[in-house]
Amino acid sequence: MVDIADKKIVAIGGGTGLSTMLRGLKAYTEHITAIVTVADDGGGSGMIREDLHLLPPGDIRNCILALADTEPIMEKLMSYRFDGGRLKGQSFGNLFLAAMCGISDNFEQGVRRVSDVLAVKGRVLPVTEQNVSLGAEFEDGTIVMGESIIPKKSTEYGSHISTVFLSPKSVRPVPDCLKALAESDLIVLGPGSLYTSIIPNLLVEGIPEAILNSRARAVYVCNVMTQMGESEDMTAFDHVKAVTSHAGGGIIDVCLANTQAVPEELREKYKAEHSAPVEVDAGRFAGSGVKLVERELLDVSKGYARHDYRRLAQAIAELLED
Repeated sequence: MVDIADKKIVAIGGGTGLSTMLRGLKAYTEHITAIVTVADDGGGSGMIREDLHLLPPGDIRNCILALADTEPIMEKLMSYRFDGGRLKGQSFGNLFLAAMCGISDNFEQGVRRVSDVLAVKGRVLPVTEQNVSLGAEFEDGTIVMGESIIPKKSTEYGSHISTVFLSPKSVRPVPDCLKALAESDLIVLGPGSLYTSIIPNLLVEGIPEAILNSRARAVYVCNVMTQMGESEDMTAFDHVKAVTSHAGGGIIDVCLANTQAVPEELREKYKAEHSAPVEVDAGRFAGSGVKLVERELLDVSKGYARHDYRRLAQAIAELLED
């Protein structure tokens, strides 16, 4: 195993992609900071956000669990979802995090206390403590608000996402996010939903500048598959262009992409969902200033085309050692 135990990694994103990657990275170093989007407004997180006027806890809960050193029963408890009554579909972990925030001075302190209880290796930080909403403008000029409905509306209107934005427009970062970026040895963006998990973090004031000014290389982990209503027909280089255009500059140094073929039967399954393997258009990276690194990173063991988190972590560790 590559020895990077003393190196500091900052991972930026949200959703299941980020938490899955963290499970692999914690085997290499405990110096991990996850910076997580708080624009989610759907599912159990959306319920808590509406009822308790808290920031959405779901993505943060997943990252805490990914980095936690807990007994299997505790992880099972934190992931448990109620199957009836008014709490149907709600996660116990979300409620636990909400309760901890309720007895803390602020959301960030609540997250830190939950992390302490669960013996987290590293840190999990919300990118901001402000109550923000995510909006999108489509190529036909239509504007919609709400992270959870953006992909659905894109498909419904038959128009691709052009840009996403935060409301309010001016959003302050959690100071420790900027500090972590300044001290990092490697910055990793993704994997995860391009417009609703990764880019929202880059719309917070100071985050793109902190990435650009850091001594660390910034690695964008390209998704294995395109996503309906979000990244349909987008190639690997298209993903990079979307990130840099929203960040206002060339913050990405390396694009890490999967080159392992998705089995044909799985392609057919995804085709029905308007999803396909992301094309790695290597030629477009030439002269772009972004280095393309190709690796076999696919995991299809559970009937889905996803990153193999162990091989992904190894590839990231090798980039850091290089």
